Amino acid sequence: MTHAIHGIDHAIIGVADLDAARDQYRRLGFAVTDRGRHVGWGTANYCVMFDHDYLELLGLIDAAAFTNGLDRFLADGEGGLGVVFATPDAEASHALLGSAGLVAPENALRELGRVIENGPDGQPVDLSFRNVHLAEGATPGLSAFLCQHLTPEKMRRPDWMAHPNTARGIISATIVIDDVTGAAEAYSRLFGTGAVTPTDTVIAVHTGRGVLMFATPYDLPNLHPDLDDEPRKRDHGLVALQIGIADRDAAAAVLDRNGVAYEREQNGDIIIGPDEACGVLIEFTAA
Repeated sequence: MTHAIHGIDHAIIGVADLDAARDQYRRLGFAVTDRGRHVGWGTANYCVMFDHDYLELLGLIDAAAFTNGLDRFLADGEGGLGVVFATPDAEASHALLGSAGLVAPENALRELGRVIENGPDGQPVDLSFRNVHLAEGATPGLSAFLCQHLTPEKMRRPDWMAHPNTARGIISATIVIDDVTGAAEAYSRLFGTGAVTPTDTVIAVHTGRGVLMFATPYDLPNLHPDLDDEPRKRDHGLVALQIGIADRDAAAAVLDRNGVAYEREQNGDIIIGPDEACGVLIEFTAA
């Protein structure tokens, strides 16, 4: 792939109450990891792991420590915070993106640690990452960076992968933006012109694994009619995630059992509104 990007690595959802978000995503039928704490930061997360990507529920545990802007984001409410792209070699991506003028001007290649507080034996588990931070304007409408997992063997336990709703992974993410033409040009530089399918109102960016869908506020109902009637605190940015599942009837049964409100489309897809999913619309579709 262009710039050694191998698709969507994970989507980040900013949440006001980590434990409440964990419990809610369990009600949606997801298995959720143990809590992870970012080393030296005031943030922590719970994750929903799939075979090749995952969802990150990100919240504050120490507002006095470094929050990486999460406190400012949450001041406007919960919701989709951003998308992270996968790279098998952060240094190679950094070099390629640097040649194209697409990396941050300073400290673009950074190490990050996270500690899972309770491992299989009750002991903490250390995770390590190498991230590439992009130049301002490289991903219009979306907060994004690249991530290389240095300890991937510790990321996925069998019990974390067994989702009662039969979820398999992220199919697409929908981002609301005012200028889809400018977005098409920017993402063509990042992923290559062949990866971007533009129309007058919506563009699709094929990342290698998972698709980014961009629409204006006016045209968003063409992608997600349910959002047209939903009151939302966020009118721009990451607003919806499409998750592939193996059995939609099994997922509906889980939601019914847990008292989660949803809509069932004529094709069998399941729509869960932002009020049930920490500020993002979630669509379950056939994997």
